[in-house]
Amino acid sequence: MADYMVPVNADIPDIDVHWLDRPDPYIGGLGTRGLGELGTVGSAAAVGNAIFNATGIRRRDLPITLDKLL
Repeated sequence: MADYMVPVNADIPDIDVHWLDRPDPYIGGLGTRGLGELGTVGSAAAVGNAIFNATGIRRRDLPITLDKLL
């Protein structure tokens, strides 16, 4: 773990933002739309698989806490 590289802000690529001329008043009070959560859909599964590969214990419920692994 001492050699594990933690990603920092400099490792994140540039984010391309597009402004739309069609506000959406039903989603939020500002009329904004967001797509950031779509990129995080698979992260829980990826963490679960990493835990399985490291420990051999398969957990299919969230959150995966230490007491569930012991």
